[in-house]
Amino acid sequence: MASNALCWIDDSIIPADQASVSVFDHGLLYGDGVFEGLRFYHGRTFMLEAHLERLEQSAEAIGLVLPHTVRQITAAIESLVEAYPADSGYLRLVVTRGPGSLGIDPGSCSRPVMFIIADELRVMNVSDPSQGVSLHVARTRRLPASCLNPEIKSLNYLNNILARIEANRAGMDEALMLNLDGFVSEGSVDNLFIVAEGVLRTPPISDGLLAGITRAVVIEVAIEAGIACEQTSLRLEDLLQAEECFLTGTGAELIPVRQIDEHTFTAPDNPLTPIIMQGFRARIAKDCATR
Repeated sequence: MASNALCWIDDSIIPADQASVSVFDHGLLYGDGVFEGLRFYHGRTFMLEAHLERLEQSAEAIGLVLPHTVRQITAAIESLVEAYPADSGYLRLVVTRGPGSLGIDPGSCSRPVMFIIADELRVMNVSDPSQGVSLHVARTRRLPASCLNPEIKSLNYLNNILARIEANRAGMDEALMLNLDGFVSEGSVDNLFIVAEGVLRTPPISDGLLAGITRAVVIEVAIEAGIACEQTSLRLEDLLQAEECFLTGTGAELIPVRQIDEHTFTAPDNPLTPIIMQGFRARIAKDCATR
């Protein structure tokens, strides 16, 4: 947490280190809640409507009634972004089930709690992600959709955390998670793309990954640039035979992958990743133009 981090809570904006929730909050006790990570650039939040739509869908999926309307949440975000000392940053919008009695029954929680944090974010401990990051293929497998719908962006990230712990122990920057069938799913906090024979490929949602908003933008950008794009199941050998690989996410934005365990990618003669990155930046500039 940076010293200038702010938090919107209870209709007030305060220093983030002064904000608090009850120790009986079921979001803290059981991971019972939903969240969205958002980026803002030049004082404007990128893909806000899509993020709030996904928040509503996640909340509905777990039977959680949002404590504020979309219009009220939008106003809260705008006021927080305006109060933040920098014109670009990261937002974490959290809605918990709220305080209740000990025990997992959500019926004991009388009211949901919502707060929004504005801060800086570094999703990986690397000084220059543009130079590429390293991935470790985790033994921890992604939970199947039949056990937990990956399209629910919940507060319970233990599955992902266990994979990241493996990556940390291996001295790598990020984890690569496979599903139970051995197909590539996603990173611990990001979606994955490869370029193979001039085609941009990414796993389908059915392989157990979050329907990332940045992922969708990247697909749109690639199509607009005339790059063929496929959503298709990928095995680890498909990644190792690819010419390029990169990660996407609200926090990650777009980060090239230079290495998967012992395999190192060799820079191709005519890489597509810089073209896609340029298009992604252009999309941000267009949607978040300076006021």
